Amino acid sequence: MDIVVKGRNVEVPEHFRQHVQDKLAPSERLDARVFRVDVELFHEKNPRLSSQCQRVELTVRGKGPVIRAEACAETFYAALDAATLKLEARLRKSHDRRRVHHGLRTPASAGEFAASLVAAEDAVTEPEAAPLEEPGDDTDALVVRDKTHEAIPMTTPEALHEMELVGHDFFLFADKESGLPSVVYRRHGYDYGVIRLAAS
Repeated sequence: MDIVVKGRNVEVPEHFRQHVQDKLAPSERLDARVFRVDVELFHEKNPRLSSQCQRVELTVRGKGPVIRAEACAETFYAALDAATLKLEARLRKSHDRRRVHHGLRTPASAGEFAASLVAAEDAVTEPEAAPLEEPGDDTDALVVRDKTHEAIPMTTPEALHEMELVGHDFFLFADKESGLPSVVYRRHGYDYGVIRLAAS
């Protein structure tokens, strides 16, 4: 398993690189399909955020889905410890999902769960959103990150699983059944929603 440590506006000392190697090597036993872990370090310059000025982001790449975890703390060592705990929990969750369950204690499938969420979402009518105001000419300056996302066709339950693994509140995907660009997102109250983009 390759472990790549990078610093964004931060110089990474050699002793920290060695600490990362020692810390993350045991994680390989959780999922033998992992072949690369990217570790990125960020430093927050704002003195008001001194208790969370060091951020560590871990990204695991393997034969399965990409799994991410991040944490902030006063030191990079503490942030790495917290991010590693989150990462191992998400790796276990991914591993448990692949296990085959038999007998009377078979859990409800993620497909049935997602279908019930979508049905509940359709049953509730939400008020129309207020029209968006026209953006000014300076909107280009507000965009700080532009990302291209590879749209692998998948079902809604698969997209929900991917969203949970990367730790985001939303996940963009191409719907396998309709072929439409779609987004699953986390709503207030521990349920989910789906938005599909259709041409008018």
